[in-house]
Amino acid sequence: MRNKTREMILVALFAALTAAGAFVKIPIGPEPITLQFFFTALSGVLLGPYWGALSQLIYVVLGLIGVPVFTSGGGLLYIFNPGFGYLIGFIFAPFVIGKISGGTKAPAFFRTFWGCMLGILVIYAFGVPYMYMILKYVSHADITFSKTLVAGFLVFLPGDTLKSILVAYLGKRIVPVIRKAVIPGGV
Repeated sequence: MRNKTREMILVALFAALTAAGAFVKIPIGPEPITLQFFFTALSGVLLGPYWGALSQLIYVVLGLIGVPVFTSGGGLLYIFNPGFGYLIGFIFAPFVIGKISGGTKAPAFFRTFWGCMLGILVIYAFGVPYMYMILKYVSHADITFSKTLVAGFLVFLPGDTLKSILVAYLGKRIVPVIRKAVIPGGV
């Protein structure tokens, strides 16, 4: 039987780590480069699909109720921020990553890496169209979808690929240690 208290502590920890990752940022374009995806992906690998997704849901809810955990603050009006679509994707990405990388004692490096890359696509599938809609129809910016795709996806892809490699490496190293330490005899 899994320890629910331990799981809930880890869920809260990853919500907090994602919030901290929002403040490690390099400003470029409409949205900065941050460490949020790194912790989102790591939550899927280490916590699994359901607990990982829950950690990100808690992170987003905290921001929406006004806790300043997003890159530019927080509050309900943050839904009008061009980057809010990425936050929606953060909820679904750990589910995909956890489903692909989970189920074994030690997740395989390449399976975890490709899971992270699919997680990135999930995030951008929400983030890029949302950014386009907000910039075009709320901010009335003169922007095309192809320009949004470049500014909201292609610019971030190299960094997110490196983060995916790091998450896959850490997942391969950390998951067996955690499972052995927490679950007697390992699983």
